[in-house]
Amino acid sequence: MNRQAPEEKEMAGLYLEEFVVGHVFQHTLRKTVTESDNMLFSVMTLNPQPLHIDFDFAARSEWGKPLVNSLFTLGLMIGISVNDITVGTTVANLGMKETVFPHPVFHGDTVRVETTVISVRESR
Repeated sequence: MNRQAPEEKEMAGLYLEEFVVGHVFQHTLRKTVTESDNMLFSVMTLNPQPLHIDFDFAARSEWGKPLVNSLFTLGLMIGISVNDITVGTTVANLGMKETVFPHPVFHGDTVRVETTVISVRESR
């Protein structure tokens, strides 16, 4: 049997000259966060914050249930964006000037991400 090598898949990421200021990426990947995601991330990063891992403690908080670790949320957001923006074309993350967490994320919430290009410049 004569098999041909599969065609090389083009990478989804963009090169510098392909970024357009003002463009908004509506990333199609989504993730519903589970209790296991939150617990494993908190344990792996040695974060003992009871708001993330102690259901009894969190039940007595203003939210009444555990909050998903915000660094997990940030990492998830970056991961979701990689396929559309940097996979195969860039060896570093794009810059972030400000990171805010305006609302908590809870077990069972689905995270969706959009990215807005606010400026384009070559690395210094």
